[in-house]
Amino acid sequence: MLNVGRWMLDVEIPLLMRFLGIDYGTRRIGLAYGDELGIATPLPALIEAEPKQRREGLAAVVKQRRITELVIGFPYNMDGSVGFKAKEVEGFAESLKREFALPVHFIDERLTSHMAEAGLNQKQLREIRGQGIVDSRAAAIILQDYLDQRFPPALSGPEA
Repeated sequence: MLNVGRWMLDVEIPLLMRFLGIDYGTRRIGLAYGDELGIATPLPALIEAEPKQRREGLAAVVKQRRITELVIGFPYNMDGSVGFKAKEVEGFAESLKREFALPVHFIDERLTSHMAEAGLNQKQLREIRGQGIVDSRAAAIILQDYLDQRFPPALSGPEA
């Protein structure tokens, strides 16, 4: 119900959806932001040396951006099996569910780091990796994949 002057209107006010894409790593956490417009944008990666500082940084981003859903890259092996790293990501996701009480979605992240490195200066790649740029670009690819599934583009032309 929306109170407008002396009238009460039965109007649903839509909740804005805000998604945080995460490329989890033990040294860096790549981040990306998106909403129902369906466009993923890289954010600065969490590159602090201490895991506790990275976690605090993640909590700050969730709060500042008023995130409503988390999208995490899931590292399947190339043959589609689940390995040690995937188990680590599952544990990380469970801890996020407990801490933030938000829905968590997994997206296959195979080859996202390779795609994220495409077009970057290969001579500067080591420095770029250390800054978390590749990680956040990978997070944007992961999130964009999810957003494309969640909000498929409308068909235009004779098929529509």
